[in-house]
This record gives sequence, C-alpha cells and structure tokens, in this order.
Amino acid sequence: MRPDTPAENVDHAAEAARLERTAGLYPEDAEAMLLQAAAHLELSGDRPAATTLYDRLLAAPDSLETPHLVRALKASNLWEYGHEAEARAIIDGIRAASPRDPAPYVIVAESLETHDELEAAQETFTEGARLLLTDVPEPPYSTHPLLFGRHRVRRMLGLAHDDWDQLADTLHSLPVSLDELHDPKRVWSLGSENPAELEAEISRLRAELGAYREALSRPFPVAVLHWPEGELTELLAGYPTLASEYPSHEDHLATIEASLRELAASGTPNLGIVTGTVPSYEAFAASEGTTPSDTDLLPQYATTLAARARATPWPPQRGAACWCGSGRGYGGCHGV
Repeated sequence: MRPDTPAENVDHAAEAARLERTAGLYPEDAEAMLLQAAAHLELSGDRPAATTLYDRLLAAPDSLETPHLVRALKASNLWEYGHEAEARAIIDGIRAASPRDPAPYVIVAESLETHDELEAAQETFTEGARLLLTDVPEPPYSTHPLLFGRHRVRRMLGLAHDDWDQLADTLHSLPVSLDELHDPKRVWSLGSENPAELEAEISRLRAELGAYREALSRPFPVAVLHWPEGELTELLAGYPTLASEYPSHEDHLATIEASLRELAASGTPNLGIVTGTVPSYEAFAASEGTTPSDTDLLPQYATTLAARARATPWPPQRGAACWCGSGRGYGGCHGV
C-alpha cells in the first residue's frame, strides 16, 4: 500500500498531487490512488495532509472497498505525529469489527509493534490469524504478512513456536530462516565491532530485503474476467459475435470457477477476478484502436483492470460472499 521508493529519488508531495488529480479522472480507481497519495504525503513528512486524505475517503465509508484498511492507515499515521489517543480509539474499533481482510490487522499490529507494545501487537496478529486462517487448507498470499509479522513479534517476546509459527516457517522460502531474520539479537549485531558479525548481519538484511522486493515486484494477479448478468446481456446485445465466448451467463460463471481451480491446481499463485462493465470495455477498445467485438481484446481488458488494482483475490476468504454476486457465501455457491 505504501510506496517503497527512497525519499531522495522522488518528490513525494508532487507525486501525491499528481495522484489526487488522476483520481478525479478515474473515480472507480480513486480509493487506491488516494491511498497511494496519502502514503506519499506521509513520506514527505506532511502527516496532517495525509490524515486529511484519509478523512476524505472515510467521509463516504459505504462507498469504500477497504474501509477498515483506510482506518488502520489513518490510525498509524495519527500516532506518528502525536495523536495517540485518537489512534488507539480507531485501533480498538477495528479490532472490535473483526474485518475479513488481513491488511488492517497487519497495519494495526505493526503500529503497536513500532511503539513497543509487543503483547498487543501479538494479540492483534493472532486475532487476524484465528479469524482468517482457521480451517483454511492453504493460506492465501495476502495472509502471509499476517503470519510473518506474528512470528516476528512472538520471537521478540521469547514465546515458543506454535502451529501458526511453524506454518510461517513453511511459507518462508528464503535461505535465511525466519528465526534468524527475527532474532532480537540482530539489533546488537549491527553495533558490533566484529567484522564477522557485521558481515553475517548484512547477509541477513540482504535476504530480508530480497523478500520485500519479491513481494513488491510480483506480477499482477492472473485475473479472469467476470461479467455480471446485466452487463453480459448488454454486451451481447451490442456485440452479438461475442456469443461464441459466452453461450449463457450460467456457463460463463461456471467457466470462471473451473478456470481458476485449474490454474490453482497447476500451482499458479496470486489468482483474481476482475468485473467488467460495457462502458469501460468500450472505452478500452477505443483506446486500443479496435472494436469491442474483437475476442482477443477480452484478456487484454482483464489484464488492464488487474493492473489498475481492480482484481478481487480468489478464492474468497472463509465466510465471505461469493465472487459471482449472488449474495450467498462462497462455500454454499460456487465454492461447493
């Protein structure tokens, strides 16, 4: 969520202003763009301006895709410039709401960790893991930071490994183990005058940086295009040649689920679903200089939506509504 570009290489205030202007042109992507703008403002040192952007988003919470994440980011930012009481109140509200998204738990727990409240951080990480990972056969990629952060804090507290710590170890793929990366003694190694100790610590830090870069540079989700029933009806009425791609809406939904399961079975990570609309598809076709009837345009449109952060992770979190829009839980709908 936060840009990972050194402050000396970017004019963060100018980038925030550019993102705000762009958000006005693309209202469907405004939430993601304004969150990035707020992150740039934080990096520029203008934390009050970042709070103003968070408040702007929260003025219409029902229109947000990730309201709890916005609140968590606001709380973290407030605490950093002296508004601890307000930050704590927001954090308490987020934890009481039990969101079904791992990101707010990670932001809140890391904020608590930053201010040396390790017990509370560990409790927050654990709350998220208990809610999102109980009875889940394979932790979604989005939950990995939850497990890694929990492992780190528990290591600092000197707690014995439990099942979730072992799961974090299993998910961690770098040569340097999590126990080494999260060793509290590392901070003392950085102050050592022993060249061997310093060299060992630099190797660990490089490995840890590699993990962050890998996460930041991973490709956009392999996204499958989903047309709601009304949109598909309108699409086929305007471009009947696409009927060969979509014999019926029921078949369309079944094909999406089957395709995603096949991709998952083949080991493809980071799967998602993007929802199309006829106006945006027509605009995309015009920008590509072609006709919406061109079937080769459909996967390009899906990829573009994913690149604009429009993908919803698949499969949905445990207990979440089905991706198809039926209103039923995924487990009782296409997840059967």
